[in-house]
Amino acid sequence: MGQKSVKKLSSSAIAHPNIALIKYWGNKNQALRIPVNGSISFNLDSLFTKTEVTFISELTSDILFINGHETTGLGLDRVVSFLNIVREQAGTQSFAKVNSENNFPVGTGIASSASAFAALSLAASNAIGLDLSEKELSCLARRGSGSASRSIPEGFVEWFPGVMDTDSYAVSIAPARHWGLVDLVAVVTHEHKKVGSTAGHELANTSPLQKARVDDTKRRLDIVREAIKYHDFQAMAEMVELDSNMMHAVMMTSRPVLMYWENTSISIMKNVQKWRASGIPVCYTMDAGPNVHVITTKDYSEDIYQKLACMNGIKQIFIAAVGGKARLVND
Repeated sequence: MGQKSVKKLSSSAIAHPNIALIKYWGNKNQALRIPVNGSISFNLDSLFTKTEVTFISELTSDILFINGHETTGLGLDRVVSFLNIVREQAGTQSFAKVNSENNFPVGTGIASSASAFAALSLAASNAIGLDLSEKELSCLARRGSGSASRSIPEGFVEWFPGVMDTDSYAVSIAPARHWGLVDLVAVVTHEHKKVGSTAGHELANTSPLQKARVDDTKRRLDIVREAIKYHDFQAMAEMVELDSNMMHAVMMTSRPVLMYWENTSISIMKNVQKWRASGIPVCYTMDAGPNVHVITTKDYSEDIYQKLACMNGIKQIFIAAVGGKARLVND
């Protein structure tokens, strides 16, 4: 048969998006998505992307369906570029049909590309016959979306920035059961953001604040890593909010300016700080989008949900505990 071109090879995988507590913004190597700084996150268990990849020898090009709709343009181009990496590793030229479904909105700052490329990495590599370690899967997922590297391992995850393709990967620093945190994702708009993360990373160095943010990252990482280890919510909260504010300060001082905050976003952040001052373990963080991730403990999650539900401008609230690793599934 020559190259590994067979009639049909199929595999399905599920991966969760993650919320970064210490964030990644800006790349040392844009092509390989090697970040300028390390990051720490946790996976979101109730949110997921399920992706089926089928390599079919009769296909003359890759085809992509997202939530049942055939996708072309930049979305398809990004998947094709990624599948080319998988094909190169496997030594095959077979094209694939990719069917991907999300149970949460895409392109609004809930790390949809993270779960998408983590699931695609696992499904595609398994379907094509590659037997990759978790480290290798994390490296592969990173090539599709930097934050996807963090959606491969379980629970609380740290991404080591590295300097080359093989040493920029993520590992689990604590299992999902280690600490009962809950992320309440306050959706303030379902509109697709005008500037995605990939384009945003390229603008990071245009901000005069980026160097200061990166230079201080190790300190923030060390504090949050220890806070997770010892369940120190207050120490974590202070660094998580600082880190989020620093990243958005870089965005707001980039050229052109990236302004993701909406009025409702600001109201939520102010309320969260007020709630924490009253003694509730709660903090906020925002990725590259207008929606606000409100993090608390399981004991307070219902109380925080009710407080958010009473606010004007919030369209929807997702609730997610700490989630597991990317995994293969049977259809």
